[in-house]
Formats: sequence, C-alpha cells, structure tokens
Amino acid sequence: MSMIEEPLYPIAVLIDELKNEDIQLRLNSIRRLSTIARALGEERTRKELIPFLSENNDDDDEVLLAMAEELGVFIPYVGGVEYANVLLPPLETLGTVEETCVRDKAVESLCRIGAQMREQDLVEYFIPLVKRLAAGEWFTARVSSCGLFHIAYPSAPEALKTELRAIYSQLCQDDMPMVRRSAATNLGKFAATVEAPHLKVDIMSMFDDLTHDDQDSVRLLAVEGCAALGKLLEPQDCVAHILPVIVSFSQDKSWRVRYMVANQLYELCEAVGPEPTRSELVPAYVRLLRDNEAEVRIAAAGKVTKFCRILNPELAIQHILPCVKELSTDSSQHVRSALASVIMGMAPVLGKDATIEQLLPIFLSLLKDEFPDVRLNIISKLDQVNQVIGIDLLSQSLLPAIVELAEDRHWRVRLAIIEYIPLLASQLGVGFFDDKLGALCMQWLKDKVYSIRDAAANNVKRLAEEFGPDWAMQHIVPQVLDMINNPHYLYRMTILHAISLLAPVMGSDITCSKLLPVVINASKDRVPNIKFNVAKVLQSLIPIVDQSVVEKTIRPCLVELSEDPDVDVRFFATQALESCNQVMMS
Repeated sequence: MSMIEEPLYPIAVLIDELKNEDIQLRLNSIRRLSTIARALGEERTRKELIPFLSENNDDDDEVLLAMAEELGVFIPYVGGVEYANVLLPPLETLGTVEETCVRDKAVESLCRIGAQMREQDLVEYFIPLVKRLAAGEWFTARVSSCGLFHIAYPSAPEALKTELRAIYSQLCQDDMPMVRRSAATNLGKFAATVEAPHLKVDIMSMFDDLTHDDQDSVRLLAVEGCAALGKLLEPQDCVAHILPVIVSFSQDKSWRVRYMVANQLYELCEAVGPEPTRSELVPAYVRLLRDNEAEVRIAAAGKVTKFCRILNPELAIQHILPCVKELSTDSSQHVRSALASVIMGMAPVLGKDATIEQLLPIFLSLLKDEFPDVRLNIISKLDQVNQVIGIDLLSQSLLPAIVELAEDRHWRVRLAIIEYIPLLASQLGVGFFDDKLGALCMQWLKDKVYSIRDAAANNVKRLAEEFGPDWAMQHIVPQVLDMINNPHYLYRMTILHAISLLAPVMGSDITCSKLLPVVINASKDRVPNIKFNVAKVLQSLIPIVDQSVVEKTIRPCLVELSEDPDVDVRFFATQALESCNQVMMS
C-alpha cells in the first residue's frame, strides 16, 4: 500500500465495520474509536471522523449507547478543550433518540464536555444546543434538555440567564409527563446554579407547578426536589415554602408519593430545622407510620431511629413509641423486619429507663417473630442495647430467646446466630459465655447442615482469638478433639477443619502436643475423604510447627499417604510434601 493511501485505511475500515450487518463488529468498531482517532490525528478526527459519526444513523441501541459513552471522553482526540464544540452535534442527535439509556448517556457525556468547555464556547455552542433541544418537536429532545441547564446557566450572560429560566419554567409545564418528570428530577441541580433572588421567585414557582402536577410520577420526583431545595434556601424560606408542601405530600392520594416522603423525611427535617420538625413534621411522620399501605409503613419504619435522634426523648416516647408498638405486631412481615433492623438504635436515644420499660418487651416480641429476618435483624444490633441497659438485664431477658433461635429448625437462622456468637461473647464476657453458650457451640459442630458445621468451626476459632489460647485450651480444645471419634465421617471432617483453624491461634507448642497427634491418628482412617483432608491440614500446619517436627512427624505421615491406593489422597499428600520441600529449601 502506498504512503498516500495508508492514513485512509483506519477510517475505511471503520466505515466498513460500521455498515456491517453483524452488530458485534459495529460495536467493536465504536469501542475502538479512540484508537482510530489517534491513528487519524486531531485534525482529520475533527474533519472526517466526527462528521461521519454525526451522519451515522445506526438503529441499534447498543451501538448508539457505546457511541454516546465514547464521545464523552473524546476531547483529547479532537485537539483539546478549544475544539470541544465539534463533539456536540453527534451527541445532540443521540440526545433525541427514543431509547432512554442512550439519551441519558448522551446527556451525561454532554455534561462532561460542557464542564470542560471555555466560557465563550459555552455561550456560542452549548447554550444554543440546550435551547434547540428544549424547543424540540419530539418530546425526547425536551427530556434531554432538562439535564443540561445546570451546565449552561452559570456561563450565560444576564439576558440569556433570564431566557433559560423562562425555558425551564415552560418545560415544567410541558404537555408530556415524561418532560415534566425530567424537569422535576433535574430541578435541584439547576436550582443550585441559580442566584438567590431568582431562586426564591422563579425556581419556587416552577417547584410549585410540579408539586401540583396531576401525575403522581411527577409529584414523587418533586419530593426529592424538596430536600435539594431545602438545603439551598434560608431556614425561614424553607419553612414558608417547603414545609407546607411536605405536609400536604404526606397526605397525598398516591401511596407512591407518600412512600417518597417517608423515605426523604429525615433529610427534609434537617432542611427545615428542629422547631418546625417538632410542630409540623412529627404529626406527618406519625401518619406515615400508620399509613394503610405496607410499602409506606416499611419506608417510615426504616427511618424511626434517625427521626427519634432529631427529637428529644419525651417527644419520641410520647408520639413515636406508640406507633413502634403497633408496627412490632404489623400484619406485614416486611414492616416488622424494617423496624427490627433499626429499633435497637432507639435505646441510646430513649435512655435506660424507657428502654427497659418500653423497648425491651418490643425486642422480645420481635425476637420470637415467626419470620427469620425479623429475628436476625434484632440479634445483629444487640450491642446497642447492651450499652444502655447493661449485661445482667440483657442476659436475663434475651438469653432464652437466643437459645431458642440456636436450635431453630431453619438452618439460616442457626447460621446467623453462630455468626453473632463471637460478638455476643465479646459483649457479654467470658463468665456469661461459659455458663450459657459454650455447650451450644459444641452442639453446632455436629449439625446436620454443612454450612452450620463450617460456620461452627470458624466460630470456635474466633472464640479462641477473643478469649485467648489458655481459655480455649481449657474450654474448647478438649471437647473438639473428643469428637474426632464420631462414627460419621462428615463430623470427623469438620473436626479436622476446626483443628486447621485453631492451630494458628493456639501457637506451636499446643499444636505439637495436642492437635498434631490427633491429625496423625486420623491419617489411618478408613475413609479416603478424611485422609486427603489430613494431608491438607498437615500442609497448613507446616509453617506453624518447628522444622524438626515437620521432618520427624509430618513428613513420614505424608509419605505414607502419598502411596495410598486412592488417587485424591495421593494428589493432596504429594502437594503437601512439595510444601515440606519448599520449607526445607528456604
């Protein structure tokens, strides 16, 4: 190929591949745009590649999405920020297509480019683009335009700023609900760039239009705007303009709007300040906690602790606690679960007396809930209550419930309890643990479900770490080692696993004197699975024990196993012998 033709080659390949019927080829070609641009050089990229992409009317959304993404990072390939404007036409086209994810990606890329453009270029190229999209005949263009105002507005001269605010106001009243939804979603971003005097007048009138929209999908997006606008306004303006909207939304006829209020209420409380929260928002929140839709109650219940932190304890006890009692016996298990996941956090807020009198009975009823997730959510947060009411009371009231869960017929419940045992042990102390929970930990090593046995072995290790090797030597190791004689090979395997986990915690001396003999003995087991697990355990013990022990005890055992009739036993024994040799070499 001659020198003149060579630079044409990449663009020719690109054009061929972009017109190929195979979508995968077209996609690959788009994903290699940056490579092609580098091959062409900046000038030819601007003059040939970008115009070609602008004209490329591929109808496959995947290709268009990839193109929208690639163009967002294309500024270096067209010659830097001063030429960024050449990237706007293809992205403008992509911002009008029917597929939402393509439009969203095009808007994201336009925002990324706009944020880097020089001020005069924004006025000359970017703002006209926003205006064209906002005046688009097809609603998709108008939807996309809403996401670009916050980039265009700060650089605009005063007259253009007034025009942009007027255009956004029209978009908030557009005939198409999709456009109004987009305007509601982006109002907070746009408002953050608008000057304070216009914020109170223009933005608040747009916000007012959206809050009275007849479509609930627009109103629920306006709820999100409440929190964003609340942070921008002065507290007194917030109380005057935002608070009435929140209160009316909390009684909206659409449950989806009420759900959004329940989700956002805590952020809204921060925006309006403590006094209006107490007088106006507490009644609204109580209404949401008693809503007739379970979804709304779930959202409200999940925020109960955060909400109580804003109030003083008296108000929380007077208004919120009665609702919490009702929710703890709610007909929906998901409401109870949401409550259980946060209710423990109320203990520090309410103080010791109120926790003992009011909250403990609720904890206990949730701990005995028929739905496993509810019980687990309570157990996982016990430490928050322990800090408030002390260990004695906690153990008296909660221990029976914990023991009951430890023997629950659902294995996932048993599993969750095991995972919390080390946490409970560290919270409740060694004396309490020995009396009440020690026997349970041994019992789990013989559970019918493998996951429970596996977790029980890990639990034994974590307890040894928590209370130290001396305690473990007295309370755990003897019972664990006794179980190696269990008639069922699966239980014997669990014990081998437990030994391999305990050895690093117990240290070299105890491993050599107590644990290693048991493992060596197990190598004579009649079940191949036990024997190859012995090889694995011995391999894990090599770094822990002295070199002399490896040579005298571990190596002979592995040599014997490496001649076993079973292929798996031979494989793992040979692997372990290789580890022995590596240690010797080092």
